[in-house]
Amino acid sequence: MDEIILMSDARVAAVPVRECGESLMDVRRDASLLTGVWPEDEPAAYFVREGVFDRLLKAQASLPADTRLLLVEGYRPLSLQQQYFKGYADQLHAENPDWSDEQIIKAASRFVSPPEIAPHSAGAAIDLTLVDADGRELDLGTPIDASPEESAGACYTAAANISDEARANREILSAALTAAGLVNYPTEWWHWSFGDRYWALTTEAAAALYGPCPSLPAGAPVHG
Repeated sequence: MDEIILMSDARVAAVPVRECGESLMDVRRDASLLTGVWPEDEPAAYFVREGVFDRLLKAQASLPADTRLLLVEGYRPLSLQQQYFKGYADQLHAENPDWSDEQIIKAASRFVSPPEIAPHSAGAAIDLTLVDADGRELDLGTPIDASPEESAGACYTAAANISDEARANREILSAALTAAGLVNYPTEWWHWSFGDRYWALTTEAAAALYGPCPSLPAGAPVHG
């Protein structure tokens, strides 16, 4: 397996950000994009940057006729990202009391990005899967958000311990999203992004396009 650069890698944090100022867009404004059920108290999760939104539409249009994207989570407020990262880091520390702080941060970043560089908090990332024409989720090997521990590593995009069907579905998802210009985080088959630091490092772009978004823009329309 090729080297996996984790979100905690210093090379990711070193990528400069040249904020382009794109707005956050509600993905529900286009009926071709299906959405999962987000908590009612987190409406921000329906939003991504305009460039991500456009690329999701392009990816959807390239899928087989009986296959749809199902979008599960986009923008994540920085405070929530901090909560997720700390919670998982605390869990790892409890399970591995002999690990150093550096080991904890590195292991945690396989599953939750360090808040200071998190693609979700920049509106640059989307967690998603595939469904059939009737809206039933296809087999992609693990549920979305299965940790490396609970999935025995099957959450890794190139994992060997998944079925042929799941591997084929991952290839369909990857082909559509890669062609549309998004990049995958290799420890999470469902996590794809555009315009963030990880994307910039992966594609050798000079800088990230999106920095952290503190909140939804004032008066942002909510389509439902």
